[in-house]
Amino acid sequence: MAPKRSSWKPPVSTSRVPALVTTSSPMPFTFLRNWKRKRIMKQPFPATWEPHLHGLPFFHQLNGEEQAKLRRMVQVFVAEKDFEGCGGLKIDNSMRVGIAAQACLLILHLDHDWYHRVRTILVYPSSFRSSFSETGPGGVVGPPSSAAHAGEAWLGGEVIFAWDSAFAGGRDGEDGRNPVFHEFAHKLDMLDGYADGTPPLASREQAEAWRAIATQSFHELRQDAEARRRTLLDPYGATSPAEFFAVSTECFFEQGRQLKAEHPSLYDQLRRFYRQDPALR
Repeated sequence: MAPKRSSWKPPVSTSRVPALVTTSSPMPFTFLRNWKRKRIMKQPFPATWEPHLHGLPFFHQLNGEEQAKLRRMVQVFVAEKDFEGCGGLKIDNSMRVGIAAQACLLILHLDHDWYHRVRTILVYPSSFRSSFSETGPGGVVGPPSSAAHAGEAWLGGEVIFAWDSAFAGGRDGEDGRNPVFHEFAHKLDMLDGYADGTPPLASREQAEAWRAIATQSFHELRQDAEARRRTLLDPYGATSPAEFFAVSTECFFEQGRQLKAEHPSLYDQLRRFYRQDPALR
């Protein structure tokens, strides 16, 4: 769930094509950050962390080179992000490594700095009540939602999870439901300052293709949801384009073969963006 999102209506505005992202920072800071990361990645991967990786089905689908890269990325992620327990939860390495590994899978062939705005990860024992206000028709802001949530991604940087849902989502790699994939897809979507379902794209051509295919797929999911037809994609994706991108990401990584068979054009756009091909694993 993306609490802070714009009221996007398909098609995506051409004024934002392409959605290019820069992660540049002052040279002294960049040098220091890279130096720290190199030191971290030179350290052996803690043996006590290995079981938390091997408990994730997708880890076994990666080749040796990808597994090694993921380990290094997890080390950096855990070192750079603050994990805070909420509701009396005490953070341990199963939480740090489990969340980090799932988040890093999305950017395995992208740039680690695409998570540079994620400073803090808040973890509750189970579902929590949201504190954000809903924006309805006409821009009217209503009271905070009373629904319980498994995850939230905030434009300002925080990501929030219910640990029982994050744990279960990571252990079941075939149901197309993964709160960590979902919320970190929102963080990628938010890189340009908007939660509108348009991820950072490399070129105008790629952005135009994404706009056309995502718009069509979003409309189709919305029609199926309204008609109460069963769909491979979670009907929650019909809520908004931001949720459509997050839901599509979950399905892409967990049900790649099915997504490629039922929605080949959408699958291809996600494959191009993430630079991964889960259907072949």
